[in-house]
Amino acid sequence: MPKIVQPMTALAVSKLKIIGFHAVGGVAGLGIQIRQSSSSEAALVRSWIMRVMIGNQRVPLGLGSYPQVSVAKAREIALQYVDDIKNGIDPRAKKKALKSALLKSKDKTKTFEECAKAYMEAHASDYRNEKHRKQWEATLQTYAYPYLGKLLVSDITMKDVLKTLNQPFKDIATKSSGTFWAMRTETAKRVQGRIKTIFDYAIVSEYRNSINPATWTGYLETQLAKPTKIQKVEHHPAVPYEEVGDFMAKLRAKNSISAKALEFLIMTGVRSGSVRDSEWSEIDFDNKIWNIPPGHTKTNQPHRVPLPPQAISLLKGLPVIDGNPRIFPSPQGVSLSDSTLSKLMRDMRSNDEFHSVGVPHGFRSTFRDWAADRTKYPDDIRKVATMHEVGDDTQKAYQRTDLLEKRRRLMIEWANFLDKTSVESGSNVTQLRKKA
Repeated sequence: MPKIVQPMTALAVSKLKIIGFHAVGGVAGLGIQIRQSSSSEAALVRSWIMRVMIGNQRVPLGLGSYPQVSVAKAREIALQYVDDIKNGIDPRAKKKALKSALLKSKDKTKTFEECAKAYMEAHASDYRNEKHRKQWEATLQTYAYPYLGKLLVSDITMKDVLKTLNQPFKDIATKSSGTFWAMRTETAKRVQGRIKTIFDYAIVSEYRNSINPATWTGYLETQLAKPTKIQKVEHHPAVPYEEVGDFMAKLRAKNSISAKALEFLIMTGVRSGSVRDSEWSEIDFDNKIWNIPPGHTKTNQPHRVPLPPQAISLLKGLPVIDGNPRIFPSPQGVSLSDSTLSKLMRDMRSNDEFHSVGVPHGFRSTFRDWAADRTKYPDDIRKVATMHEVGDDTQKAYQRTDLLEKRRRLMIEWANFLDKTSVESGSNVTQLRKKA
Protein backbone atom coordinates (compact mmCIF):
# COMPACT_ATOMS: atom_id res chain seq x y z
CA MET A 1 0.00 0.00 0.00
CA PRO A 2 1.51 3.37 -1.02
CA LYS A 3 2.56 5.60 1.86
CA ILE A 4 0.33 8.64 2.57
CA VAL A 5 2.47 11.75 2.96
CA GLN A 6 1.53 15.11 4.44
CA PRO A 7 -0.77 16.87 1.95
CA MET A 8 0.93 19.68 0.02
CA THR A 9 -0.86 22.96 -0.54
CA ALA A 10 -1.70 24.23 -4.02
CA LEU A 11 0.97 26.94 -3.60
CA ALA A 12 3.59 24.38 -2.65
CA VAL A 13 2.76 22.23 -5.66
CA SER A 14 3.08 25.24 -7.97
CA LYS A 15 6.64 25.79 -6.75
CA LEU A 16 7.87 22.29 -7.57
CA LYS A 17 10.68 22.54 -10.17
CA ILE A 18 12.82 19.42 -9.79
CA ILE A 19 12.44 16.82 -12.52
CA GLY A 20 10.99 13.56 -11.22
CA PHE A 21 8.02 12.22 -9.27
CA HIS A 22 6.76 14.20 -6.24
CA ALA A 23 4.14 12.74 -3.87
CA VAL A 24 1.64 15.47 -2.98
CA GLY A 25 -0.26 13.63 -0.26
CA GLY A 26 -3.97 13.51 0.50
CA VAL A 27 -4.41 10.19 -1.35
CA ALA A 28 -1.97 7.29 -1.21
CA GLY A 29 0.10 7.04 -4.42
CA LEU A 30 -0.92 10.44 -5.82
CA GLY A 31 1.90 12.58 -7.17
CA ILE A 32 2.98 15.01 -9.83
CA GLN A 33 5.49 13.98 -12.48
CA ILE A 34 7.82 16.72 -13.76
CA ARG A 35 9.86 16.29 -16.91
CA GLN A 36 11.64 18.51 -19.38
CA SER A 37 9.69 19.60 -22.44
CA SER A 38 10.79 18.05 -25.72
CA SER A 39 10.22 21.34 -27.52
CA SER A 40 12.15 23.61 -25.16
CA GLU A 41 14.97 22.91 -22.70
CA ALA A 42 13.78 25.74 -20.46
CA ALA A 43 10.21 24.48 -20.24
CA LEU A 44 8.89 21.87 -17.82
CA VAL A 45 5.89 19.56 -18.29
CA ARG A 46 3.84 18.60 -15.22
CA SER A 47 1.27 15.80 -15.13
CA TRP A 48 -0.63 13.93 -12.43
CA ILE A 49 0.19 10.29 -11.78
CA MET A 50 -1.42 7.88 -9.33
CA ARG A 51 0.48 4.69 -8.50
CA VAL A 52 -1.91 1.92 -7.44
CA MET A 53 -2.15 -1.85 -7.18
CA ILE A 54 -4.68 -3.44 -9.54
CA GLY A 55 -4.77 -7.13 -8.77
CA ASN A 56 -1.17 -8.19 -8.30
CA GLN A 57 0.21 -5.47 -10.58
CA ARG A 58 1.44 -2.02 -9.65
CA VAL A 59 0.35 0.42 -12.38
CA PRO A 60 0.51 4.20 -12.91
CA LEU A 61 -2.75 5.96 -13.80
CA GLY A 62 -2.72 9.32 -15.56
CA LEU A 63 -5.06 11.98 -14.16
CA GLY A 64 -4.33 14.81 -16.57
CA SER A 65 -1.93 17.73 -16.90
CA TYR A 66 -1.13 20.33 -14.27
CA PRO A 67 -2.31 23.08 -13.89
CA GLN A 68 -5.25 22.21 -16.21
CA VAL A 69 -6.22 19.70 -13.53
CA SER A 70 -5.94 21.45 -10.16
CA VAL A 71 -4.61 19.90 -6.96
CA ALA A 72 -8.13 19.59 -5.53
CA LYS A 73 -9.50 18.01 -8.73
CA ALA A 74 -6.60 15.54 -8.89
CA ARG A 75 -7.30 14.39 -5.33
CA GLU A 76 -11.01 14.04 -6.15
CA ILE A 77 -10.26 11.83 -9.18
CA ALA A 78 -7.74 9.83 -7.18
CA LEU A 79 -10.29 9.10 -4.44
CA GLN A 80 -12.79 7.93 -7.06
CA TYR A 81 -10.13 5.55 -8.46
CA VAL A 82 -9.56 4.17 -4.93
CA ASP A 83 -13.29 3.49 -4.54
CA ASP A 84 -13.48 1.84 -7.99
CA ILE A 85 -10.57 -0.48 -7.19
CA LYS A 86 -12.14 -1.45 -3.85
CA ASN A 87 -15.33 -2.34 -5.76
CA GLY A 88 -13.45 -4.48 -8.25
CA ILE A 89 -13.56 -1.92 -11.09
CA ASP A 90 -10.45 -1.29 -13.17
CA PRO A 91 -10.24 2.52 -13.65
CA ARG A 92 -8.52 1.99 -17.01
CA ALA A 93 -11.38 -0.08 -18.38
CA LYS A 94 -13.92 2.36 -16.96
CA LYS A 95 -12.14 5.32 -18.58
CA LYS A 96 -11.96 3.52 -21.93
CA ALA A 97 -15.68 2.64 -21.78
CA LEU A 98 -16.62 6.24 -20.99
CA LYS A 99 -14.50 7.54 -23.87
CA SER A 100 -16.03 5.00 -26.25
CA ALA A 101 -19.56 5.95 -25.15
CA LEU A 102 -18.77 9.62 -25.65
CA LEU A 103 -17.44 9.06 -29.16
CA LYS A 104 -20.43 6.89 -30.02
CA SER A 105 -22.82 9.51 -28.69
CA LYS A 106 -21.08 12.26 -30.65
CA ASP A 107 -21.18 10.19 -33.84
CA LYS A 108 -24.94 9.80 -33.50
CA THR A 109 -25.56 13.48 -32.90
CA LYS A 110 -26.64 14.77 -36.29
CA THR A 111 -28.68 17.78 -37.34
CA PHE A 112 -31.46 17.53 -39.90
CA GLU A 113 -29.36 19.43 -42.44
CA GLU A 114 -26.39 17.10 -41.93
CA CYS A 115 -28.63 14.07 -42.46
CA ALA A 116 -30.22 15.63 -45.54
CA LYS A 117 -26.86 16.31 -47.15
CA ALA A 118 -25.61 12.82 -46.28
CA TYR A 119 -28.74 11.27 -47.79
CA MET A 120 -28.48 13.29 -51.02
CA GLU A 121 -24.81 12.38 -51.37
CA ALA A 122 -25.53 8.69 -50.80
CA HIS A 123 -28.34 8.74 -53.38
CA ALA A 124 -26.69 10.97 -55.98
CA SER A 125 -27.18 8.32 -58.67
CA ASP A 126 -30.91 8.00 -57.94
CA TYR A 127 -31.85 11.40 -59.33
CA ARG A 128 -33.17 11.54 -62.89
CA ASN A 129 -30.75 14.33 -63.73
CA GLU A 130 -28.79 17.19 -62.20
CA LYS A 131 -31.86 19.42 -62.27
CA HIS A 132 -33.81 16.90 -60.18
CA ARG A 133 -31.02 16.79 -57.59
CA LYS A 134 -30.91 20.59 -57.42
CA GLN A 135 -34.69 20.70 -56.97
CA TRP A 136 -34.37 18.41 -53.94
CA GLU A 137 -31.66 20.60 -52.45
CA ALA A 138 -33.41 23.88 -53.29
CA THR A 139 -36.76 22.94 -51.73
CA LEU A 140 -35.07 21.80 -48.52
CA GLN A 141 -32.95 24.95 -48.34
CA THR A 142 -35.94 27.20 -48.94
CA TYR A 143 -38.63 25.54 -46.86
CA ALA A 144 -37.09 23.01 -44.43
CA TYR A 145 -33.67 24.18 -43.28
CA PRO A 146 -34.88 27.50 -41.79
CA TYR A 147 -37.10 25.51 -39.38
CA LEU A 148 -35.40 22.12 -39.05
CA GLY A 149 -31.87 22.47 -40.38
CA LYS A 150 -29.97 23.16 -37.15
CA LEU A 151 -32.10 20.90 -34.93
CA LEU A 152 -30.87 17.44 -33.96
CA VAL A 153 -32.87 14.78 -35.80
CA SER A 154 -33.23 12.97 -32.49
CA ASP A 155 -35.04 15.95 -30.95
CA ILE A 156 -37.40 17.01 -33.77
CA THR A 157 -41.11 16.44 -33.09
CA MET A 158 -44.20 16.41 -35.28
CA LYS A 159 -44.90 19.96 -34.04
CA ASP A 160 -41.63 21.09 -35.62
CA VAL A 161 -42.62 19.48 -38.92
CA LEU A 162 -46.08 21.07 -38.74
CA LYS A 163 -44.48 24.46 -38.10
CA THR A 164 -42.42 23.93 -41.24
CA LEU A 165 -45.39 22.99 -43.42
CA ASN A 166 -47.56 25.76 -41.97
CA GLN A 167 -44.92 28.48 -42.28
CA PRO A 168 -46.25 31.88 -43.44
CA PHE A 169 -46.41 32.22 -47.21
CA LYS A 170 -47.21 35.20 -49.42
CA ASP A 171 -48.08 34.91 -53.09
CA ILE A 172 -46.37 37.86 -54.75
CA ALA A 173 -48.43 37.54 -57.92
CA THR A 174 -51.83 37.63 -56.23
CA LYS A 175 -50.66 39.50 -53.09
CA SER A 176 -52.56 36.97 -50.99
CA SER A 177 -51.20 35.44 -47.78
CA GLY A 178 -51.66 32.19 -45.91
CA THR A 179 -49.73 29.10 -44.91
CA PHE A 180 -47.30 27.22 -47.12
CA TRP A 181 -49.54 24.14 -46.98
CA ALA A 182 -52.62 26.08 -48.05
CA MET A 183 -51.02 28.39 -50.63
CA ARG A 184 -48.57 25.99 -52.30
CA THR A 185 -50.08 22.62 -51.49
CA GLU A 186 -48.40 20.62 -54.24
CA THR A 187 -44.94 21.94 -53.37
CA ALA A 188 -45.60 21.57 -49.63
CA LYS A 189 -46.67 17.95 -50.11
CA ARG A 190 -43.45 17.32 -52.04
CA VAL A 191 -41.42 18.91 -49.23
CA GLN A 192 -43.25 16.77 -46.64
CA GLY A 193 -42.32 13.65 -48.57
CA ARG A 194 -38.68 14.69 -48.75
CA ILE A 195 -38.56 15.51 -45.04
CA LYS A 196 -40.01 12.05 -44.31
CA THR A 197 -37.32 10.45 -46.46
CA ILE A 198 -34.59 12.26 -44.51
CA PHE A 199 -36.04 11.00 -41.22
CA ASP A 200 -36.26 7.45 -42.62
CA TYR A 201 -32.54 7.74 -43.39
CA ALA A 202 -31.81 9.09 -39.89
CA ILE A 203 -33.75 6.28 -38.19
CA VAL A 204 -32.05 3.52 -40.19
CA SER A 205 -28.68 5.17 -39.52
CA GLU A 206 -29.52 5.13 -35.78
CA TYR A 207 -29.36 8.91 -35.41
CA ARG A 208 -32.96 8.76 -34.20
CA ASN A 209 -34.75 6.02 -32.25
CA SER A 210 -38.35 7.26 -32.26
CA ILE A 211 -41.12 7.45 -34.87
CA ASN A 212 -40.80 9.42 -38.08
CA PRO A 213 -42.39 12.83 -37.29
CA ALA A 214 -43.12 13.52 -40.97
CA THR A 215 -45.28 10.42 -41.48
CA TRP A 216 -48.54 11.31 -43.21
CA THR A 217 -50.83 8.35 -42.49
CA GLY A 218 -52.06 8.41 -38.94
CA TYR A 219 -49.98 11.43 -37.97
CA LEU A 220 -49.79 14.54 -40.15
CA GLU A 221 -53.11 13.68 -41.81
CA THR A 222 -54.79 14.29 -38.46
CA GLN A 223 -53.39 17.83 -38.35
CA LEU A 224 -53.42 19.01 -41.97
CA ALA A 225 -56.13 19.26 -44.59
CA LYS A 226 -55.90 16.70 -47.35
CA PRO A 227 -54.21 18.21 -50.42
CA THR A 228 -57.11 17.15 -52.64
CA LYS A 229 -59.50 19.13 -50.45
CA ILE A 230 -57.48 22.34 -50.60
CA GLN A 231 -56.74 22.87 -54.25
CA LYS A 232 -57.88 21.40 -57.49
CA VAL A 233 -55.19 20.36 -59.92
CA GLU A 234 -54.39 23.34 -62.12
CA HIS A 235 -53.41 22.38 -65.64
CA HIS A 236 -50.98 24.47 -67.61
CA PRO A 237 -52.90 26.99 -69.76
CA ALA A 238 -52.73 25.99 -73.39
CA VAL A 239 -53.03 27.77 -76.72
CA PRO A 240 -56.26 26.48 -78.36
CA TYR A 241 -55.44 24.22 -81.29
CA GLU A 242 -57.59 26.43 -83.53
CA GLU A 243 -55.03 29.22 -82.95
CA VAL A 244 -51.81 27.17 -82.96
CA GLY A 245 -51.19 27.61 -86.73
CA ASP A 246 -51.23 31.40 -86.37
CA PHE A 247 -48.94 31.12 -83.35
CA MET A 248 -46.48 28.95 -85.29
CA ALA A 249 -46.36 31.49 -88.13
CA LYS A 250 -45.36 34.23 -85.67
CA LEU A 251 -42.90 31.92 -83.92
CA ARG A 252 -41.17 30.85 -87.15
CA ALA A 253 -40.50 34.48 -87.99
CA LYS A 254 -38.00 34.50 -85.12
CA ASN A 255 -34.46 33.17 -85.48
CA SER A 256 -33.49 32.82 -81.82
CA ILE A 257 -32.45 29.43 -80.49
CA SER A 258 -35.25 29.63 -77.90
CA ALA A 259 -37.80 30.11 -80.70
CA LYS A 260 -36.43 27.05 -82.51
CA ALA A 261 -36.56 25.03 -79.28
CA LEU A 262 -40.19 26.03 -78.69
CA GLU A 263 -41.09 25.16 -82.29
CA PHE A 264 -39.47 21.74 -81.90
CA LEU A 265 -41.33 21.24 -78.60
CA ILE A 266 -44.67 21.98 -80.23
CA MET A 267 -44.03 19.67 -83.19
CA THR A 268 -42.90 16.71 -81.07
CA GLY A 269 -45.44 16.95 -78.23
CA VAL A 270 -42.89 16.15 -75.52
CA ARG A 271 -42.05 17.84 -72.23
CA SER A 272 -39.98 21.00 -72.12
CA GLY A 273 -37.09 19.41 -70.22
CA SER A 274 -36.54 16.74 -72.89
CA VAL A 275 -36.23 19.43 -75.57
CA ARG A 276 -33.98 21.73 -73.57
CA ASP A 277 -31.63 18.88 -72.61
CA SER A 278 -31.60 17.24 -76.05
CA GLU A 279 -28.28 16.39 -77.69
CA TRP A 280 -27.29 15.73 -81.30
CA SER A 281 -26.34 12.14 -80.50
CA GLU A 282 -30.02 11.42 -79.76
CA ILE A 283 -31.12 12.21 -83.34
CA ASP A 284 -31.25 9.38 -85.88
CA PHE A 285 -31.52 11.32 -89.13
CA ASP A 286 -31.57 8.19 -91.31
CA ASN A 287 -34.65 6.76 -89.61
CA LYS A 288 -36.11 10.13 -88.62
CA ILE A 289 -36.28 9.24 -84.92
CA TRP A 290 -35.40 11.15 -81.78
CA ASN A 291 -34.17 8.67 -79.16
CA ILE A 292 -34.64 10.37 -75.80
CA PRO A 293 -32.49 8.70 -73.08
CA PRO A 294 -33.89 7.98 -69.59
CA GLY A 295 -31.94 10.85 -68.04
CA HIS A 296 -33.80 13.35 -70.23
CA THR A 297 -37.33 12.18 -69.41
CA LYS A 298 -39.53 12.84 -66.39
CA THR A 299 -40.38 9.14 -66.04
CA ASN A 300 -36.71 8.10 -66.28
CA GLN A 301 -37.70 5.80 -69.15
CA PRO A 302 -36.35 5.96 -72.73
CA HIS A 303 -38.74 7.31 -75.34
CA ARG A 304 -38.69 7.35 -79.14
CA VAL A 305 -40.22 10.23 -81.06
CA PRO A 306 -40.95 9.84 -84.79
CA LEU A 307 -39.86 13.09 -86.43
CA PRO A 308 -41.98 14.58 -89.23
CA PRO A 309 -40.20 16.21 -92.20
CA GLN A 310 -40.71 19.70 -90.72
CA ALA A 311 -38.82 18.71 -87.56
CA ILE A 312 -35.96 17.22 -89.59
CA SER A 313 -35.71 20.43 -91.62
CA LEU A 314 -35.65 22.51 -88.45
CA LEU A 315 -32.81 20.42 -87.00
CA LYS A 316 -30.75 20.52 -90.19
CA GLY A 317 -31.05 24.29 -90.23
CA LEU A 318 -29.53 24.68 -86.75
CA PRO A 319 -25.83 25.39 -86.17
CA VAL A 320 -23.71 22.65 -84.63
CA ILE A 321 -21.19 24.05 -82.14
CA ASP A 322 -17.87 22.21 -81.88
CA GLY A 323 -17.44 20.66 -78.48
CA ASN A 324 -21.05 21.28 -77.44
CA PRO A 325 -23.41 18.29 -77.75
CA ARG A 326 -26.58 20.31 -77.11
CA ILE A 327 -29.07 20.96 -79.86
CA PHE A 328 -30.50 24.08 -78.22
CA PRO A 329 -27.67 25.59 -76.13
CA SER A 330 -28.02 28.82 -74.21
CA PRO A 331 -25.57 31.69 -74.86
CA GLN A 332 -23.47 30.23 -72.02
CA GLY A 333 -23.34 26.86 -73.77
CA VAL A 334 -25.53 25.02 -71.26
CA SER A 335 -29.15 23.86 -71.58
CA LEU A 336 -31.79 26.52 -72.00
CA SER A 337 -33.74 27.28 -68.86
CA ASP A 338 -37.47 26.68 -68.61
CA SER A 339 -37.97 30.38 -67.92
CA THR A 340 -36.37 31.26 -71.28
CA LEU A 341 -39.19 29.62 -73.21
CA SER A 342 -41.79 31.10 -70.88
CA LYS A 343 -40.34 34.58 -71.34
CA LEU A 344 -40.43 34.14 -75.11
CA MET A 345 -44.17 33.51 -74.97
CA ARG A 346 -44.75 36.38 -72.53
CA ASP A 347 -42.93 38.74 -74.87
CA MET A 348 -44.95 37.51 -77.85
CA ARG A 349 -48.14 38.08 -75.91
CA SER A 350 -46.99 41.57 -74.91
CA ASN A 351 -46.31 42.31 -78.60
CA ASP A 352 -49.86 41.21 -79.54
CA GLU A 353 -48.49 38.26 -81.54
CA PHE A 354 -51.04 36.03 -79.85
CA HIS A 355 -53.75 36.64 -77.24
CA SER A 356 -54.38 33.38 -75.38
CA VAL A 357 -52.92 32.53 -71.97
CA GLY A 358 -50.89 29.54 -73.09
CA VAL A 359 -47.48 28.56 -71.71
CA PRO A 360 -44.83 26.19 -73.16
CA HIS A 361 -45.95 23.20 -71.03
CA GLY A 362 -49.49 23.70 -72.32
CA PHE A 363 -48.70 22.69 -75.91
CA ARG A 364 -48.90 19.03 -75.00
CA SER A 365 -52.53 19.70 -74.06
CA THR A 366 -52.97 21.57 -77.35
CA PHE A 367 -51.72 18.49 -79.20
CA ARG A 368 -53.91 16.08 -77.20
CA ASP A 369 -57.02 18.21 -77.71
CA TRP A 370 -56.38 18.37 -81.44
CA ALA A 371 -55.75 14.63 -81.70
CA ALA A 372 -58.91 13.84 -79.74
CA ASP A 373 -61.16 16.27 -81.62
CA ARG A 374 -59.78 16.13 -85.16
CA THR A 375 -58.45 12.58 -85.63
CA LYS A 376 -59.61 9.02 -85.04
CA TYR A 377 -56.38 7.68 -83.64
CA PRO A 378 -56.94 5.40 -80.61
CA ASP A 379 -56.36 6.81 -77.16
CA ASP A 380 -53.35 4.52 -76.64
CA ILE A 381 -51.51 6.07 -79.57
CA ARG A 382 -52.30 9.60 -78.45
CA LYS A 383 -51.08 8.89 -74.92
CA VAL A 384 -47.83 7.27 -75.99
CA ALA A 385 -47.18 10.23 -78.29
CA THR A 386 -47.13 12.54 -75.27
CA MET A 387 -45.01 10.16 -73.13
CA HIS A 388 -47.89 8.95 -70.95
CA GLU A 389 -48.07 5.38 -69.69
CA VAL A 390 -50.82 3.26 -71.19
CA GLY A 391 -53.05 0.77 -69.38
CA ASP A 392 -52.62 -1.27 -66.20
CA ASP A 393 -49.73 -3.57 -65.33
CA THR A 394 -51.23 -6.49 -67.24
CA GLN A 395 -51.66 -4.47 -70.41
CA LYS A 396 -48.13 -3.09 -70.11
CA ALA A 397 -46.75 -6.61 -69.77
CA TYR A 398 -48.30 -7.72 -73.05
CA GLN A 399 -47.71 -4.54 -75.02
CA ARG A 400 -44.21 -4.97 -76.42
CA THR A 401 -44.25 -2.08 -78.90
CA ASP A 402 -44.22 1.68 -78.53
CA LEU A 403 -46.47 2.00 -81.62
CA LEU A 404 -43.76 4.00 -83.36
CA GLU A 405 -44.97 3.79 -86.96
CA LYS A 406 -48.59 4.48 -86.04
CA ARG A 407 -47.40 7.47 -84.06
CA ARG A 408 -45.32 8.57 -87.04
CA ARG A 409 -48.45 9.04 -89.12
CA LEU A 410 -50.07 10.98 -86.26
CA MET A 411 -47.06 13.30 -85.87
CA ILE A 412 -46.89 13.98 -89.61
CA GLU A 413 -50.56 15.02 -89.59
CA TRP A 414 -49.91 17.22 -86.56
CA ALA A 415 -46.94 18.91 -88.25
CA ASN A 416 -49.02 19.52 -91.36
CA PHE A 417 -51.78 21.01 -89.22
CA LEU A 418 -49.27 23.37 -87.60
CA ASP A 419 -48.31 24.67 -91.06
CA LYS A 420 -51.81 26.01 -91.67
CA THR A 421 -52.83 29.44 -90.46
CA SER A 422 -56.50 30.30 -89.92
CA VAL A 423 -56.49 32.23 -93.20
CA GLU A 424 -55.06 29.29 -95.16
CA SER A 425 -57.33 26.69 -93.61
CA GLY A 426 -60.49 28.76 -93.70
CA SER A 427 -62.54 27.08 -91.01
CA ASN A 428 -59.32 25.68 -89.49
CA VAL A 429 -60.87 22.21 -89.51
CA THR A 430 -58.96 19.17 -90.78
CA GLN A 431 -60.41 16.00 -92.19
CA LEU A 432 -60.96 13.08 -89.84
CA ARG A 433 -59.03 9.89 -90.50
CA LYS A 434 -61.14 6.99 -91.61
CA LYS A 435 -58.89 4.33 -90.14
CA ALA A 436 -56.03 4.41 -87.61
